[in-house]
This record gives sequence, C-alpha cells and structure tokens, in this order.
Amino acid sequence: MNSESTALLPQHNFVLARDSLLAHAPSSGFRRIRRRGYQRWRLLRSSIDLSLLWKRRWFIITMMVGFSLMSLPTPAGLTHNGLIVLSMSIMATMLFISEAVPLPTVPLLIIVGEVALLKVDPTKVAQSLMTDSVLFIMGSLMLAVAVVKQRLDKRIAWWIVSMTGTNVYWISFGITTVCGLLAAFIGEHTVAAMMLPVGVTLITLTSSDPKKVHNLAAVILFSISYGCSIAGVATPSGGARNAIMISYWKEFFYNPTDPATYRYLMDYVNWSIYAFPMFLLRLPIVGLLLVFTFKPETIDMSRAISRLRTQVSMQGLMRGSEWLTIAIFAVTILFWVFFSAKLGLGTIAIAGTAAFLIFGLVRWEDINAGVNWGVVLLYAAAISLGVEMQATGAAEWVASSAIRAMASVGAASDFGFTVAISLLTIVVSNTMTAGAAVAVLAPIVLKTAVAAGEDPLRTGFLTAISSAFGYLTPAAQPAFTIIYASGYLKSIDFLKIGIRMMALSIVVMLLTSTFYWPLLNR
Repeated sequence: MNSESTALLPQHNFVLARDSLLAHAPSSGFRRIRRRGYQRWRLLRSSIDLSLLWKRRWFIITMMVGFSLMSLPTPAGLTHNGLIVLSMSIMATMLFISEAVPLPTVPLLIIVGEVALLKVDPTKVAQSLMTDSVLFIMGSLMLAVAVVKQRLDKRIAWWIVSMTGTNVYWISFGITTVCGLLAAFIGEHTVAAMMLPVGVTLITLTSSDPKKVHNLAAVILFSISYGCSIAGVATPSGGARNAIMISYWKEFFYNPTDPATYRYLMDYVNWSIYAFPMFLLRLPIVGLLLVFTFKPETIDMSRAISRLRTQVSMQGLMRGSEWLTIAIFAVTILFWVFFSAKLGLGTIAIAGTAAFLIFGLVRWEDINAGVNWGVVLLYAAAISLGVEMQATGAAEWVASSAIRAMASVGAASDFGFTVAISLLTIVVSNTMTAGAAVAVLAPIVLKTAVAAGEDPLRTGFLTAISSAFGYLTPAAQPAFTIIYASGYLKSIDFLKIGIRMMALSIVVMLLTSTFYWPLLNR
C-alpha cells in the first residue's frame, strides 16, 4: 500500500463513522414537517375557545336531554311527532331559563326543529309565525315607540306618582292598579304596550345604567305585566280565553227547553261577579311580593320623581303633536274594543302605527331602533310551537294523562279536583298561549267534570282563570313578552317571581272557589 493510499484510509474511516452516527438522525425535511404540524396544532388549539364551551354547557346539556327524550319509546296514545313536540317544548323552556344562548336563538331553533324534526312544510311554518297575535305584539311595540317619541310617557308617569307618592311599593301598587283596571276592559296586550314607556321612564330617571337598577326595574316592569295579567280574567273582554270558555258552556250545556241550563248562558255581569274578586284579592299583594323578591336598590324614588317633575314642567302645556298622538292612540284603542273581532288586533295596531308615520309623529328610523325584533320572533315561534302541540295531539295527550292520574293524587275530592285542574291548565298554558290552552283543555275538563259529578260552571272558571297563571317564561303571555322587550329583565327573573306568583294565585283561587263561588249558587 503506497503512502498516498495510506493517507486516504483514516479520512475514509472517519467519513464512514460520521455517516454511521448520522444514519438515524432526522433529516431537515422531517424537521420541517414536524415543526409545521406543531404550529398547526398550536393554531387549532388557540382557535378553540374553551371558555365558550363552558358558557354553552347548558346548551349542550339541553340538546342531550332533548334528543334523549325523542329517542324514548313513544307512550301509548301519543304520536311520535307529539313526543318530538313535547321534547322541543322542554328544550325551549330549559334554554329560556338557563339563558344558555342569546334568547332570539331559541325561536330560530324552534323554527328549524319544526321543519327538520317534525317534517312540517316550511311554508306552513312561515304562515304560523305571522299570526294576528304576532302582528299585535309588533304593532304594540311600534306604538310604544311613538308614545315615547312624543314624551307622553313622562306625563302619564307623573300622573301616577302624584297620586302614589315616592315609595317604591306604593308606586308599584299604583301601576298595578292602573294597568289592572284598564286591562280588565280593553285587554292586557294593549295596556302592557301603553304602559311600558311609563315604566321605562321611571327606571331611567333613577339611573341610566341598567345594571345599577336591575331589581328596581324588575319591580316596576313586573307591576305592569302582573297588573295586566291578574285583571285579564276579571271580565269577558279581558282576554280571548274568557270568550272561548263562554262559548263552550253554551255549546255543551245550554238547552233552550230546560230553564236549569240558563246559568250556562254567561253574560258580562255574571262573569265579572265570579272572576273580578280574583283581581281585587291579589292587587295589594303583588307589590309586596315584588319588593320582597327583588329587593330594589332604592325604596324612596324622591330624586327620580323630582327629575320627572322638572322634565314635565319644562315640557310646558300640551302641544298639538301630543294631542294628535293621544287622539290616534284613543282611536286605536276604540277600534281594538269594537272592531277587533272583524279586523283583528294586529291589523288595527299596524294601522295605528301607519297613522303615526303618516302624520310625521315618529320616523321609521326611530321605530326600527326602538323595537326589539328578537322578542317579536320569540313570541311568533312560541305560538307556532303551540300550534304544533295541538296538531300533533300532544296537548290533548298531556291533558288526558293528567286527568287519568287525578284519582291517584286525591283528585276524587272537590279540593283535589280543583288543584289538579288548576295545575294541569298551568302546565299547558306555559307551553302555548292562554287562549289556545283553554281551547284544547276545555272540552276535556268539562266532560271530566260531568263524569266526576263536579259543576261544569265552576270547572270552567277554574280552567279559564288558571290559564292566566303561566308566569314562568317571557313567551308565556303577551304582556310578559312586551316588557321583556325593554331589555331590563332576564329570563331567570320570570322564573324567580313566577313560581311565587303562581303559588299565590293558586291559593287565592282555592279560597275563592271554596268560600265565595258557592254563595253565588244559592
């Protein structure tokens, strides 16, 4: 071996050793792939908002509960679509109470569920959304914006507090009384829409920050809704539920040849004699219950009322535009009272809004900014779901199942029968409008009353009055939907006061039906 080749040998061995050591080392290309994978993982992880998942935990739980219920075997007498509707109703209630998603999301999900799960024709769903009641809610909120624009809300608020004083309870009592006396004759929807600006005025004069006066806002706004609600059963004109029950009595029990059945021809005065005490007995208690439940941030509203007095005095005498506003609103109310059966409440409300726009008393920009359109959609979807509960037979199945179970809970007695009928009506009325609940339940409970030896007249009043005890969600009653549109209340507030108000109403009704109604039959 020559010197030249010998010199090359160590160098060649070194190269082999180096190559051997690096044989299993990652190549630069593999390092790039691994680095890119890690970067993509970091990017994916940063895009997942774990806090959002925690915020939506009740939504996830609701979906799991709802679809689990839908997968259960269908009970006897209930269709599969009926099971789906009941499951959707439970899911909607859970979302209302937990506020797991923004509230307008719930009606959107209801609409999607009706089409995707119930296989309802989309056109039919769209038609069920835009009913006269929905038009009424929408038109009422528009009219409220017009009242605020002309600052009439401040004058009405001043008129109320000048009689009640500055204490929160007496202001609540005054608002409840005014709303109740009006709602007993012209309908709770109308009064809630008319008085909402008045309540908001008293709240904003106390503080411009809603978070600082949340409890006070709850007291004042619920005074409006409960004033309307407790008076809605006082007279036949207070709500559609009353007229529906009167028609059922006549259809089922009246016989022109039998004088004993003349009692089932219920007129305006006799209905008021039976039902008006329910309003009067609860009237002074509502304010106490609201103040006790929400504990307002201030008890004395002297400062806010002083500001109100200053603002009203600065407005001076009534202007022509204010008188015109009052005139249009008065004409709208008169049309509601005398022509709603032919024209519909919603059409009249829309016509009143159009009149305000024509006379330049409000701009469309003001209406568009002042109306909570999500609340309108919420009420529309609630009515649509109620329609499907009737169409699928779910509401009737719930009623029939509850009536069959009465005997097991002591409903064979008068007291047990009264409690069972009331609770059944409350459950159904929290899933659909009061008028629809009475329309579904009345034929069942009236026939059950005859079979059980109970008085159909008393049973009918129990059903009609209890249908007004749906207090648990913003969509349970139009008056609740209207005050919820103010933005001051949360869904949990309705449940918080609703359970207590429901218990109070049941107790008052039991006392009335046990001790007062028998006196009227002597």
